[in-house]
Amino acid sequence: MLIDRLPQFVRDNYEFHEWKHASAILSQDFPAEWLDLLSLLQDLRLRKSWIAVGGGNKSKLAIYVDKFLVQRGWVEKQFQTAIEVDGNRLDSPTHKVDCYKNGIALEVEWNNKDPFYDRDLNNFRLLFDLRAVSVGVILTRADELQDVFRDLGRGSSYGMSTTHMSKLLPRIEGGGGAGCPLLVFGIRKSLYLEDEE
Repeated sequence: MLIDRLPQFVRDNYEFHEWKHASAILSQDFPAEWLDLLSLLQDLRLRKSWIAVGGGNKSKLAIYVDKFLVQRGWVEKQFQTAIEVDGNRLDSPTHKVDCYKNGIALEVEWNNKDPFYDRDLNNFRLLFDLRAVSVGVILTRADELQDVFRDLGRGSSYGMSTTHMSKLLPRIEGGGGAGCPLLVFGIRKSLYLEDEE
């Protein structure tokens, strides 16, 4: 079970869920990638300076995750897929995966509109069916972080129509990821760190 595979720090500081034995697959068949993910989760702190100021195409949290994993061989990846019917090829490239290594795909959904979850889950489903991805992972935020955003005067920027765990779980439970094994982590308030801006 997932809880038995997670270090105590991760259990204490993240909301976590899995489907279709994702943690068993990761820990047994992809031990290096599993250790990379656990190291990321144990190293990550949600800094006030990442939240206090808005703007930019990519959040400071996403930049941090990218940098952490790139140093361990992960890459942003777009798969070139196509459908061929009677010799006619129709290119159908996928959306880019934020971080990818050896069949493991990670998406960071920090403060996008919640339909981005549909895009991610559909991408995982397709790539799993094409045998390009073995496990899909989503790092997002636990609902309880709304209290932190509200206290910082940023509550409206991180509203109810943006990506957080209670918007993700019904999509997965409704079959959004289809057969793809999934692992999701929600950053909790306990990871919040008051740093200097």
